[in-house]
Amino acid sequence: MSDTDKVFAGSIPKIYDEYLVPMIFSVYAEDIARRIAARSPSVLLEIAAGTGAVTRAVAAALPRGIRYVATDLNEPMLAVAAQRQADDDRISWRQADASALPFGDAEFDVVCCQFGAMFFPDRVKAYGEVKRVLRPDGTFVFNVWDRIEDNVLTHEATVALGKLFPDDPPRFMVRTPHGYHDKAIIRTDLERAGFRDISIETRSETSRAPSPEYVALALCQGTPLRSEIEARDASKLQAATDIVAETIRTRHGASPVEGKIQAVVIEARP
Repeated sequence: MSDTDKVFAGSIPKIYDEYLVPMIFSVYAEDIARRIAARSPSVLLEIAAGTGAVTRAVAAALPRGIRYVATDLNEPMLAVAAQRQADDDRISWRQADASALPFGDAEFDVVCCQFGAMFFPDRVKAYGEVKRVLRPDGTFVFNVWDRIEDNVLTHEATVALGKLFPDDPPRFMVRTPHGYHDKAIIRTDLERAGFRDISIETRSETSRAPSPEYVALALCQGTPLRSEIEARDASKLQAATDIVAETIRTRHGASPVEGKIQAVVIEARP
């Protein structure tokens, strides 16, 4: 993982929340919320909450009496999330590293995480922390992106950027968001952390956007892919966004745009 892969700062959090969340994250957030609501937790923890896509979905699915702690390593992302839900007194926001959770043992009924595990430097250590803060009958619910070839628009964007930078193509999307999808590896990591009851499934959905330009802006400027582009040539950020938009337009038409997205969803219990 590159040093910039975990940096969500500057204008990235706002673009991420306004563009990327509706395009690819919301549908999976609703799935996570349904799974959590079925377990009727009273105290839950979210790690790698980002700008709060799951937080909003889960909060809407749960009753007034619950306590919900939402954390993220990146304070700029968490600030956007907290602003979006400033009037919900059930939720507390806290900057935290998933590998060193600042909570007591057996404190939570459920721990959830949407598309965050791919960014953990030491996944077994992070999963061990989740197991530590979970109650003995608790559940860890999380998801990760499947391989990039099963996520059409992101794959097409990555191929397009490779043509703009043929000598050093940006590989953020392949390397990190879509770099942790092998179910056998995921299961082994969880077992090494002490989880025993593990279910893993593949879930396909459809990504929707109003235009190719929307897709290009979301991917090129609302993720750390932006940092990769700017590291190669800071003057080419708009050119990179434009070439991705043109590629999406050529393949999918002017508007609206649809493409397959696919994730791996995991529920694990100690």
